[in-house]
Amino acid sequence: MTVSDPDGLDAPSIAAVAALDDDLRRGMYAFARGARRPVTRDEAAAAVGISRKLAAFHLDKLVAAGLLKFGFAAGPVVKVGRKPKVYEPVDEAIQVQLPARRHEILAAILAEAVLAEGTGETARDAVLRVAGERGFAAGEEERARTRPGRLGVERALTVAEGMLRRYGFEPSRDATTCVRLRNCPFHPLAAEAPELVCGLNQAFLAGFLTGVRAGNVEAVLAPGAAECCVELRQAR
Repeated sequence: MTVSDPDGLDAPSIAAVAALDDDLRRGMYAFARGARRPVTRDEAAAAVGISRKLAAFHLDKLVAAGLLKFGFAAGPVVKVGRKPKVYEPVDEAIQVQLPARRHEILAAILAEAVLAEGTGETARDAVLRVAGERGFAAGEEERARTRPGRLGVERALTVAEGMLRRYGFEPSRDATTCVRLRNCPFHPLAAEAPELVCGLNQAFLAGFLTGVRAGNVEAVLAPGAAECCVELRQAR
């Protein structure tokens, strides 16, 4: 799942799933996945019992939805100047979860922490360090993308809200100087290990604020204040 959608929902994934709300497309997609090799329009048509022309229409719809990719068959040209089009599934996983869940981010942080745990560093310390580093990188990227200049508190929170939506935190500006997070993208794991995951969230968001150069805003633990245990507010 990408983090490009401004509402925190992965629109391309939703479009991909919607494209499968058709028996013929679903059948051709299943056939392409099961084949384990590029398939031709004729093969896809035969698999679901339709004409080659109709199969081409539906296959191209699956390409447009990001479920399949196409190329041209290897070997000699069948017709002058043309090689048959072939289709195969894309490598990326497609999933839609509402509210947004970003377990791949949590898994990546935990995996990196295991591999990069320093001498004398506890596993928890490594997790918080890696989360802060990733947050810092996200902040620097956001600053380079938006070029916000010098950030006052309200502008800093507005910039942060953009990132928070894309990551699925569902930010809510309850006050001009405070943003609460209505969703934890790491739930339900956060419910099983709240101290670790909430600390990771805080470290990531604190790193982001440093990277985006919002020194007048802080990420603080606020259990019970919202669905996520961290909120952003004016630094004291």
